[in-house]
Amino acid sequence: MNYKELDAEAAFDLTRAARVSGRRVTAIGGGTGLSTLLLGLKEYTDNITAIVTVTDDGGGSGMLRREFGMLPPGDIRNCILSLANTSTTMSQLLNYRFTDGTLKGQSFGNLFLLALCGVCGSFEGAVERMGQFLAVTGRVLPVTGADVALEALFEDGSTVRGETSITAAKKENGLRIDQISLCPRSPRALDSVVEAIEQAEVIVLGPGSLYTSIIPNLLVDGVSEAIGRSPALKVYVLNIMTQEGETEGYTAAQHVQALNRHARRPIVDVCLYNTQAVHPRIVEKYRGEHCAQLFPNPNAFRRMGVDLFGGQILALGSEYARHDPLRLAYTIMQAARQFAPRSGVLGDYDAFLLRE
Repeated sequence: MNYKELDAEAAFDLTRAARVSGRRVTAIGGGTGLSTLLLGLKEYTDNITAIVTVTDDGGGSGMLRREFGMLPPGDIRNCILSLANTSTTMSQLLNYRFTDGTLKGQSFGNLFLLALCGVCGSFEGAVERMGQFLAVTGRVLPVTGADVALEALFEDGSTVRGETSITAAKKENGLRIDQISLCPRSPRALDSVVEAIEQAEVIVLGPGSLYTSIIPNLLVDGVSEAIGRSPALKVYVLNIMTQEGETEGYTAAQHVQALNRHARRPIVDVCLYNTQAVHPRIVEKYRGEHCAQLFPNPNAFRRMGVDLFGGQILALGSEYARHDPLRLAYTIMQAARQFAPRSGVLGDYDAFLLRE
């Protein structure tokens, strides 16, 4: 088919059909990395499930967690908004942060989820109802309904509990994190989480903080087991830079090794990485944090049996080294087409969206 000859209405209809029939993608992570990914992915498929970590204990999320006993809403809220099909005004409202009084620094979207928890009787129900209210593409799931905290074991044998405390301690002592665990140990994953992993055609890990956004999901009982037995293409999105407080001095291969070690099995088929050089002015900003740009060593990945797939996925015009949502999603779909091609009309749909 010559796509260039399609009129605007036909192209729109074909785009809609292609997205409805798009790959079943399950994205696992947390923080700004996951919400950035989702913003781009919804241009390629309607069949998205975002599985989000629930260990955040800082900022407004931490306050609501301590005062009301709810699971941290911040990362969930950001993922829902990335997948939402709603007005700019509504997005601005849900992202609004109060500037004075007892609610200073708190997000209206977090309070909205808190209210829905009361209406629905559970955090999982509240997340589902908010997704319906905002007409999200796909769905967003907390990885577990359990109230869990992170605990880090450092290379000197010391332990620190709490996500924000772990990052602060890492910056202060300069020691490497040897192991991350959850308290209580092995909380049960939601049934819907395991189901989403089992039904996925592509599983995406990251981008995001290795020890506080991605790995915590793998420690929830049932998650790494489901990833391990899934026939889906498993893609790890490598961060552009190492991260202060988590991965200073790490190589690209050590990121994947940490994932496999905590999952207790190999869980990465393809490592997707950025091929563009970060501007020297931005690199200099990170130098004070002892962070550097990550470029994978092909030999190290060959030894692990992991394929590499590079692309120009750097956000241009940003003051920081960030992924561009559309470039990242496009490159993931390119990787999927190369390593797990679909045949027939589904393959035609994939080719059409990548041309678009």
